[in-house]
Amino acid sequence: MDTPAVLTPLIREGETCSRTLRYSREQIIEFARLSGDANPLHHSQQAAQRAHFGEIIASGQQTASQLMGLLASWFSRDDDGIVRELLLLNFNFAFKLPVFAEQDIRLVWTAAAVEPSPRRGGFIAQLDGQARVAGRSCVVGRGTILLRRGAPTVG
Repeated sequence: MDTPAVLTPLIREGETCSRTLRYSREQIIEFARLSGDANPLHHSQQAAQRAHFGEIIASGQQTASQLMGLLASWFSRDDDGIVRELLLLNFNFAFKLPVFAEQDIRLVWTAAAVEPSPRRGGFIAQLDGQARVAGRSCVVGRGTILLRRGAPTVG
């Protein structure tokens, strides 16, 4: 007997996605400007030195947005022939350590819990994420998503 589409897992507990990125000093300054974050720690060497960072730091929202972008891209993919629709329901982030320019930043999400949601036509998943630099957590996050099968695109 066939399993209804809603019960065919689109996401599995323990599933992970990851990528590594690096910000340039210019990207940090530009992101802060574009996002309306006027905190001088994101563009002023002098302010960063006064705060004992020594160098400008990335806005927390810059790394949080990269984490959410990774999750959204991974779970809305269709490279395996399955069209997915994703809705980001809730996210919380904690900023533990500063992120500087020219560092490798490892982004990782892991599906901690997955439940079918027949009423919503898909799956509700809790995910744990983090951004790590040199093995240390700089940003940690927790998110809830709704993932369901999408309609195939035409043309």
